[in-house]
Amino acid sequence: MQKYNISRSNYFYAIGLSYKKADADIRGRFSLDDDSKHALINQAKKNDIESLVITSTCNRTEIYGFAQHPFQLIQLLCDNTRGTVEEFQEVAYVYKNKDAIAHMFRVGSGLDSQILGDFEIISQLKASARASKKHNLLNHFMERLVNAVIQASKRIKTETEISSGATSVSFASVQYIFNTIEDVSNKNILLFGTGKIGRNTCENLVKHTENEQITLINRTKDKAEQIAGKFNLVVKDYANLQEEINTSDILIVATGAQRPTIDKHLIQTNKPLLVLDLSIPKNVDANVEDLDNVSLVHLDHLSQITDQTLEARKQHIPLAETIIEEVKSEFNNWLETRKFAPTIKALKHKLSDFATAELDTQRKKNADFNEAQAELISNNIIQKITNHFAHHLKDDNISTDDSLELIKKVFQLEETSTNV
Repeated sequence: MQKYNISRSNYFYAIGLSYKKADADIRGRFSLDDDSKHALINQAKKNDIESLVITSTCNRTEIYGFAQHPFQLIQLLCDNTRGTVEEFQEVAYVYKNKDAIAHMFRVGSGLDSQILGDFEIISQLKASARASKKHNLLNHFMERLVNAVIQASKRIKTETEISSGATSVSFASVQYIFNTIEDVSNKNILLFGTGKIGRNTCENLVKHTENEQITLINRTKDKAEQIAGKFNLVVKDYANLQEEINTSDILIVATGAQRPTIDKHLIQTNKPLLVLDLSIPKNVDANVEDLDNVSLVHLDHLSQITDQTLEARKQHIPLAETIIEEVKSEFNNWLETRKFAPTIKALKHKLSDFATAELDTQRKKNADFNEAQAELISNNIIQKITNHFAHHLKDDNISTDDSLELIKKVFQLEETSTNV
């Protein structure tokens, strides 16, 4: 069994929580915004963590990294979020070594997404790896692994139809609106916030309706104006939020705040109001449901909406898994090679020392010693011996660790680092 330990005391872990066991409230408490990620990275460096990658989306928060014990990574997460260790233990998962590698492949390839085939996570993996590298927290192992996951993701996108058809949370939002609200084209729609899912929902609404009464409000008005220009929306000041809510039929909230930005006190209208909260943590206080005229729907509910498109995607899972196994096998082969490369290098040096000593002896004994020919023969023999050992170490039927120890013992090789 491969250990994937970079040093004698560090192992590769994936720790985190996702929509599978953690509800939106819990995921919200463990979500990481940009400032929290930066603080976590700085703390990791102070704690001598050698490499890690962080992901935090509406569906999951995860840390992939090297540690003596997974609690070191769990503590980093809890110290930089509103979640506690006790809460984490109730809903979390911890994967080690080969299981952690397999998990990253499934997540990055859309097979573990709340909506099958959703590849949004891969862009965050890329960005997170870049951020870690910038802070010298991305070793060769992690960089190679992330690149392998990206490769698998690209192949699955192009070689399967697992992400074909229009199904996403934003599409489900529009479906829900069409199924719930009559005459959508003539309703007042307010988008509060510029979160990605909210923007996509808005784009889908513009595409699928002829509604010209869509208004956008964001705390930072210039961001709102950039998006409004693309979709031909009306922009209002943040100060007008309550007034706009009270003239709206549909309110879409995607503010990405750490606390609720909408509560019942902002709603001073008696006409029916559909509120879609597309945020993690939740950005709409549950107290809005105290109002008889308000219907509140959260992202988690929309994610459960399945249709024929989503069901059709499932038939492509076996091919996607085959692609993952192929790319993962290439990564494991590279890893095994990296694992024994220092020992093979040390063995080659040892054999070269033997050859040099023997050549010196023969040079003194033989007056007509052919040095060039002797060196050529000895170099060829050294290369064949080291190739033979390398081939042996690649054999799946033998224990690489046991063989490495035996080679070191027989040839009295110095301990070599296996940093990758």
